[in-house]
Amino acid sequence: MESTAPAIPLLSLVVPCYNEEESLPLFYQDVQEKLSSLKGQMEILFIDDGSRDKTLEIIRSLAGADPMVHYMSFSRNFGKEAAMLAGLQGARGEYIAVLDADGQDPPALIPQMLEAVQGGYDCAGTRRVNRLGEPPVRSFFARRFYALMQRITDINIVDGARDFRLMNRKYLQALLDIPERNRFSKGIFPWIGFKTRWFEYENIERVAGQTKWSFWKLFLYSLEGIFAFSSKPLAIASVMGFLLFILSILFTLFIVIRRLIWGDPVDGWASTVSIILFCSGVQLLSTGIVGQYVAKIYTEVKQRPQYIIREQG
Repeated sequence: MESTAPAIPLLSLVVPCYNEEESLPLFYQDVQEKLSSLKGQMEILFIDDGSRDKTLEIIRSLAGADPMVHYMSFSRNFGKEAAMLAGLQGARGEYIAVLDADGQDPPALIPQMLEAVQGGYDCAGTRRVNRLGEPPVRSFFARRFYALMQRITDINIVDGARDFRLMNRKYLQALLDIPERNRFSKGIFPWIGFKTRWFEYENIERVAGQTKWSFWKLFLYSLEGIFAFSSKPLAIASVMGFLLFILSILFTLFIVIRRLIWGDPVDGWASTVSIILFCSGVQLLSTGIVGQYVAKIYTEVKQRPQYIIREQG
C-alpha cells in the first residue's frame, strides 16, 4: 500500500501577519515571481495573529487556490513572537525562512540565503545597512539600543539585524528547545550560536499599509530584550543604593560638624524635600527594576500557552 503522507518540502516560508490585507496580495505575487524556481518544493505558512481586517479571508482564498499555501489563525492577537514560534513549530521543510508580509524583507534574497545554508552554514541572517525612510528619533534610539545591548549582554546582537532568516533543521530544533515564554528572538538567535552568514541590504519601506510598531511598543520590546538577556539592571540598582548609603553618611557628618562648629540649626525645607524626592525616586526605580524580573518569573511559572489556534488549513 502506497504512503499518502505529504512530501516534505525543501523550503518553508513562515510569514507572521497582523492586519496586512493591503500588503498580502503584493507579498504573495512577489514570492511567486522571485521564487518561481522553487515551485513544488516550497510551502508558505501564514500565521494570522488575530487580525481585525480581511487578512484571514485573503489567506483562506490563497490557500484554496494554491496547495502550497497553509495557514494558522490565532484566537486573538498574541504578538509577533508568538506568531513566529507557531510558524516555526508548524513548518515542515528541510529549510525554514521567516519573513514579514509587509515587503520589507525581500524574497529575492532567499535563493542566495538557501545556497549559503546548503553550503555549510546553519543560518543565513539579514541586516539593514541604513534606516532611510525611518523617523530620525526612532533611528537614533534604535542604534542606542543595539549599542547598549552590546555593553550589558554577552551576546552579539548585530545592529540592523532583522527577523528575516533562513535556517536548517538543526538550527530550528535549537530554537524550539528553548522553552521560555518571554521570547526576544533578536537575542535568542545569536544566543544559540551556530555558523551564520549575513546578508546586507538597503532599507525597504512597506509596500502598503501602516506599521504596527509604534515608538512605545518598540520601547517596551527593547525592555523585554534587556531583561531577558542581562542582569545588569539589578547590579545598577544595587550600586545606586550603595552610593546613596555613602552619600547619606557624608551628609549626616556634614550636618553634625556644622552644628558643633557654628551651632546654627539646619534650615531649608527646599533642600530637604529635594533630597527626599531624589531618594524616593531611586528607591522606586530600583523596585521597578526588581519588579520587572519578578514579573518575568511570574509569567514563566504560570505556564500558559503562548498562543491559541482558532483555525488552520
